[in-house]
Amino acid sequence: MAPPRKALIAVTSTHAPLYPNGKETGLFITEALHPFHVFKDAGFDVDLVSETGTYQPDWLSQQKEWLQDEDRKVWEDHSSEFRKKLDALLKPGDIKAEEYGIFFASAGHASLIDYPDAKGLQSIASEMYTNGDIISAVCHGGAIFPGIIDPSTNKSIIAGKKVTGFTTQGEEEEGVLDTIKSWHRPTIEAAAKDAGAEYVAPPGPWADFAYVDGRIVTGANPASAHSTAVRCVEAFDKL
Repeated sequence: MAPPRKALIAVTSTHAPLYPNGKETGLFITEALHPFHVFKDAGFDVDLVSETGTYQPDWLSQQKEWLQDEDRKVWEDHSSEFRKKLDALLKPGDIKAEEYGIFFASAGHASLIDYPDAKGLQSIASEMYTNGDIISAVCHGGAIFPGIIDPSTNKSIIAGKKVTGFTTQGEEEEGVLDTIKSWHRPTIEAAAKDAGAEYVAPPGPWADFAYVDGRIVTGANPASAHSTAVRCVEAFDKL
């Protein structure tokens, strides 16, 4: 029996100073918004969830170069379906894993802080993987993977898989590597390696790049959120 045509987008519940003058990271808006549109256009019902049922938008993701006209309209319209669902986020306890066919971890640097310990989200994704569903992450969303355990191996679901995600080079270019170290969190490259996965680098830190390995679909950065979701749908339709 085919999995349900319903997608669950996970959102970081954390915020923390990252940018100049103490401006904060949080949810990188388009990394949830672009997949939301892709899934809706492909006929999926879509829900949004965070570990605590709360979120804060990332400062950079609200700037003009990152949130362009059409996206900004949807974001600023509190009656849009995306914004309504975001502002009334579900918590893991509200979710029945068997009702979904795609799990998609959106990101923002804040994901590095809460996703490694997000037991509720990890449990949902683990159950969905066991059910034969598609598990996906973009950019820093891969911080959730080490804690998503395959019960048949007791290892991360990415052990022995190839994955991509935000590059350490990109962290260096943004000048935020020291801040990440102060959070006592690994980069996405390091987290993938620690979980037994092979990290596949994009052509450049900001290039649109997605990678599929079986039922694991990953994307490299904000520019890859749309294409990663498209690859999720393609992988889902092959199930």
